[in-house]
Amino acid sequence: MTDHAPTDQEAALFLAIKTQDAALLRELVRADPALLTAPSPMGVSPVLFATYYGRHEMALVLLDEGAPLTVFEAAAVGNVPALQNALDVDPEAAHRVSPDGFSPLGLAAFFGRAEAAELLLMRGADINAVSQNAMRVQPLHSAVAGRHAALARALVMAGADVNAAQQDDFTPLMAAAQNGDSELVAFLQSHGADAGVTTADGRRAADFAREEGHAALAGRLADS
Repeated sequence: MTDHAPTDQEAALFLAIKTQDAALLRELVRADPALLTAPSPMGVSPVLFATYYGRHEMALVLLDEGAPLTVFEAAAVGNVPALQNALDVDPEAAHRVSPDGFSPLGLAAFFGRAEAAELLLMRGADINAVSQNAMRVQPLHSAVAGRHAALARALVMAGADVNAAQQDDFTPLMAAAQNGDSELVAFLQSHGADAGVTTADGRRAADFAREEGHAALAGRLADS
């Protein structure tokens, strides 16, 4: 994917999102409604850009001003009615990939949108779909990385591969260990997660826990 070079107005839009300047954001999109669909430098929509940066209030401003919701935005912000409508219009949308390489389910998982994830699974989304970018993450990786333990457990119960390896052979168990989430670590292990596998540079889940100061968890993983 080729990076998009923004115009001056587009640059102002994305800066207003980053700085959470709602007044300027409204002024910009009212003066030029086309900005509501302007691609960010990495190709995603303003709504997705705001969501990625944790600027959820700015995403709401954009939606209030009429920004469209594709299956990707709807999944990322957790707008289930819009997501359902998108899937009704185009059932294959559950299998599509966003401009930056993520599936709708992967986006819902990363942002902890449990209802959206459930709908996508009901509509046939691949629970083990690998992102089409360098990260090579599956929805379970995304849920664990986003610290959404309940959703991660739900994905496992729905059939997610607990030993799936993303970029550099990093697994969901390693991410949970790195986050110090001992309950999720125990859950993943009880469903077959292997604490003995290593990343490309030779580290195990116990090493990630230890590096982040979770000594007790590191000890338990080393002994398992």
